[in-house]
Amino acid sequence: MQKSSSIKDASNRPNLVYIHTDQHNPYVTGCYGDPLVQTPNLDRLANQGVTFTNVYCNSPICVPSRMSMLSGQHPHQNEVWTNNHILNSGIPTLAHSMGAAGYHPVLVGRMHSIGPDQLHGYSERLVGDHSPNFIGGSGPDRGILEGTAGPDRISLERAGAGQSGYEIHDESVTNVAVDYLNRLGSQKRWRGELEPFSISLGFMLPHPPYVARSEHYEIYRDQMTMPKKPRRYQDETHSFLRRWREYTGAIDVTQNQVLDARAAYWGLVTSVDAMIGRVLTALQENDLADNTIIVYTSDHGDMVGEHGLWWKHVFYEESVKVPLIISWADEIEGGQQCDRVVSALDVTATILDALSAPALPNSPGRSLIPLMKNASESQDWNDIAFSEYCADAYTPDDDCYLRMIRQDEWKLVYYHGYEPQLFNLNEDPDELNDRAMDPECSGIVKELTQQVLADWNPDEIQRKMAQKRADADILTAWAKNTQPQEAIRWDYLPEMSRLDDFD
Repeated sequence: MQKSSSIKDASNRPNLVYIHTDQHNPYVTGCYGDPLVQTPNLDRLANQGVTFTNVYCNSPICVPSRMSMLSGQHPHQNEVWTNNHILNSGIPTLAHSMGAAGYHPVLVGRMHSIGPDQLHGYSERLVGDHSPNFIGGSGPDRGILEGTAGPDRISLERAGAGQSGYEIHDESVTNVAVDYLNRLGSQKRWRGELEPFSISLGFMLPHPPYVARSEHYEIYRDQMTMPKKPRRYQDETHSFLRRWREYTGAIDVTQNQVLDARAAYWGLVTSVDAMIGRVLTALQENDLADNTIIVYTSDHGDMVGEHGLWWKHVFYEESVKVPLIISWADEIEGGQQCDRVVSALDVTATILDALSAPALPNSPGRSLIPLMKNASESQDWNDIAFSEYCADAYTPDDDCYLRMIRQDEWKLVYYHGYEPQLFNLNEDPDELNDRAMDPECSGIVKELTQQVLADWNPDEIQRKMAQKRADADILTAWAKNTQPQEAIRWDYLPEMSRLDDFD
């Protein structure tokens, strides 16, 4: 755990605007080099701050990734490996630490926490999730888009122009956030000063369904490109990835399905960028931008057809990497790019460091502030990140226990019970040349495998997950039978979903 290196002292602490989207592949952003996508607001934010190019989520799936960033702990530390696992409320979080430092942390929108604790340290939560609070609770009725949130072939078959409730949810988040900032601005104008504020925004987009409103979808459909790295199912040699494609139905996706889904995904990125622009405008118009640190990131990416894969769950760059843009007016020079290897846990540590809040005691996260002071200069930084994905049954007859390590230019993916993958990302950034069986790389495979397994035991995780399944059986039956009142939930209505060309 890195010692604090905050620029601001506690008497002049900054404000925080923490923006967290869902399933945003960083490569589908203008400032990350995409020549097609329209993301003017994120690009402008990047020009004002630092863009990090090698940031890895701690699990390429929603709840484990989010609970890792919230708690500052890896999934094997907080024991949240699946979307049905509950984060222990006794684990202090980013929000707890901000509150301990004197902030009044407010969350608007997505957290994706399962269980009765829908705050986890936030003082207020102004918009909830569309999903149930409890294991076994009733999920939303998505109408015509039922089943399209993935990973399932239906989300590729029902892709294109239309609308999902996720976009309406995010508009609610945007409206409430803008109203909150307007009220802060009014208080500042009335009182002449304002206590430092902390607001976190949780957006759903660009998470599937791969369905975008026509005004955004039509921007991209005619000019959309096919994946740069296509891979036919019959050419897939890795046994786990073959089984994953079989399980999800991503075996023989048609060209029209690929183009429809990709055009919609690009459209969703543009849609959420516009919403973020509204928030940033409200920040400026209310004279709140000075001494405000703005953090933009996501929980994981999306394969969008690369390597023949869709959704997340895997450790290719498109799935396991996340965007990270940090802007801090008058403190951090704008227009910087940092290529050092970073963990999403480091984002949490950085926020707390910037706010002069106590570091989370059991977090391995490191503050990025030394790198942000001058991202182009060499820093004393260990270029390492881990990510893990463990599932009770990724196919009907099998479990999976996977972990990735990125160390300098090397990435190793450990598949428990399967052959590993090894890529040199300097020589092979597209991950087309798996060198795990290359005799010249045997030493690298051995060294990285030892690091993966040093504090991570797949057999022990399997045992703990079996215990959680037994607990979940009781909790699921309880929720179904008692229908407990949900503390915070956003109402997703079936009529919010439509698919314009569906017969």
